[in-house]
Parts: sequence; C-alpha cells; structure tokens
Amino acid sequence: MPNRIVKRSATLADGRDLIYYDDADTRLGPERRIDNRPLEPRPPTATMRQDVLNGEWISVAAARQGRVVLPPADRDPLAPQTPDNPSEVPDLYDVAVFENRSPSFGPALPGDGTGVVAAPAGLADINDLGFGRERVAVGRCEVVCFSPEHEGSFGNLTPSRARTVIEAWADRTAVLSELPGIEQVFVFENRGKAIGVTLPHPHGQIYAYPYVTPRTMRVLESVRRLGPDLFQRILENERAGDRVVLAGEMWTAFVPFAARWPIEVHLLPHRHIPDLAAANDAERDELVTLYLRLLRGIDALYEDPTPYIAAWHQAPVHTGRDTVRLHLQLTSIRRGADKIKYLAGSEAAMGAFVADIVPEEAAARIRAAVATG
Repeated sequence: MPNRIVKRSATLADGRDLIYYDDADTRLGPERRIDNRPLEPRPPTATMRQDVLNGEWISVAAARQGRVVLPPADRDPLAPQTPDNPSEVPDLYDVAVFENRSPSFGPALPGDGTGVVAAPAGLADINDLGFGRERVAVGRCEVVCFSPEHEGSFGNLTPSRARTVIEAWADRTAVLSELPGIEQVFVFENRGKAIGVTLPHPHGQIYAYPYVTPRTMRVLESVRRLGPDLFQRILENERAGDRVVLAGEMWTAFVPFAARWPIEVHLLPHRHIPDLAAANDAERDELVTLYLRLLRGIDALYEDPTPYIAAWHQAPVHTGRDTVRLHLQLTSIRRGADKIKYLAGSEAAMGAFVADIVPEEAAARIRAAVATG
C-alpha cells in the first residue's frame, strides 16, 4: 500500500472476509477486536436464469429480501460494533470492506471445494442462448464502508480518507479479478433515498460477476465497429468541445454528447487503463482532488444533497483490456429542485431514453456549480 496506507485482513464470525484499510494519517492502532457474534450459516448462493429474448442473465437472490432498511443510528449495521449494536464491523475503522451477508452473486466459486454444480463454464457457456438455462450465480459481492460515521457519502470525505477508499477499490479490483469464474468487477456507490438506498451510512459496493455485463457487451461491439482507439477519440472530441466540466493533468470530466439523464457526467483518464488497479499513484492522487470537487459541485446544484449513482466501469477481466478504458459514469434522476425523472414506458420498457435537458446546458450548470461548490 502506498502513502503508508495499511491493509489488515480479518474474518467475520461466519467466515466472511473482512479487510481494514487504515488511512496514511490514521490515529488507530494495529489491533482489531474479533467478531464473536453467534451468526447463522450464510444463505445458499443465488441462482441466475437466462432471458431467452435477449440473452441477459437475471440473478434470483431471494435472501436479499430480509436486508435492513433505514435503521436508526444506534442499529446501523455498518457502524463499529457496540454492546448494544452487533453490527458487521467488530471494531473502529477508517475504511472497511467485507463480504455481503446476502449477496446477489456468490459466495460459491467454480472449483472452490463447495461442490457447486451448474456453475458457468466460461464465456462460451454464458454467451450461448437457449430455453430454460439456469446457472449458480457464482461470484462475490462486497460492501465498502467509507467511514464509521452513520451518515454521509464519498463527497463528504477528507482527501486522506478519499485516497484510502480509492486504494481499497483498486486493491479489491485486483484481488477479485484473480478469483476463479470472475469475468468483470464493478465498483459503485448509490447515494440518496430517491435512488433506493437502504442505509444512510457512507458506503459503496463491489460486484464481481460471472459474466460480462450487458452494457459492457454493447461497448465491446462499438469498439469492434469503430476501432480500438474509441475511448481516446471520445476523450479528444469532448475535450475540444463545450461539455467539459472539470479537467486535470490526468483526468477529464464531461457531460457526454448523448446524455440520458438530467445529471450525467463521465470521468475518463487521459491514458488507457483498463481498471482502477491499473491506475498509478499519481493518477489516484489527482483522482482524489477531481472526484471530490465533482461530487461537491453536483451537491451545489440545489439546496439539498443530490441523489446519484456513481458507477466505475472497468474492462472485463479476460477480454477487451486493451480497448475498454476505465471510466466513471455519474448519473442522477434529479431534473429540478423538486422534480425526479422516473423511468416510464419508453425508457423502462423499450430502453429508448428521452432526455429532459440539453447536454450543453447541463454541462454549463454543472461547471458553474463545480466552480462554487
């Protein structure tokens, strides 16, 4: 870990992985309490079924129905444990990552000794199409706690803490990419009740999928049709236009030409890197400054915090790594101070979006907010 960020591995009472990442300027000592909770065994790994009309896989994870929804601060499952709150993290922390107790994918992996049958047998098997196709939803889902505080988001973090979170994202991307059966790793943060967040605690998630996601499959097809330098050409076109909202030496943020959402910003590195693990220290350092400025600018658009989804699109583990570039897609359904864009018939049923705001106008508003945020 660079910059004196320290990684400490532990295990929860039911055998799940727990990893602490201590800030470079941490005030915590090296010791952590052990998780002594009496926990029931984890639920079985979910299954996934293929939609024969489009080939997409749907994970059926019924155990997620029992997850906690908007608990009071003294019952926060992501806060450090207390005698009255048997939470998921045994001790005080800076940043903590642990396996989700009721995940959409995993914990089973191909060949991990658990006797899993009907696990996906590689991309050829996944990309085949037919009726009644069902597989075990092997993979991994992890929770990334940005802070021990009960409320907040990435934009509220100090630069030091933000750097630790980025280091955790990069490290987990590298580790999860090495697991058997993993085809893509997705880092994301959901923020706000309007998005559907069930915990106000500042946190994000990481999904390790057993297939290449539908959006990325479409990106790979665009690369095939337009050339391996597609992302570089996108970056050059945007930097020459009037939709840039924030730029540094190594990253540029812009509203895309065909933005779907009322608030949509993409953030691209200037050199080709397939995922967060491939970013060097200088790129991660600048990302701290630019990303915090961007998120605080998005919040400055209105008087109260903006709900959003921050999606870090990374190249698949085994394909497209020389052409698919790491990029952030930050989107919000907020189209006004008291207006929300709901996905109605055209968007939800047909995937045919209708934009409410001209992208150039959105960029001008976000650029002004970033300058004052």
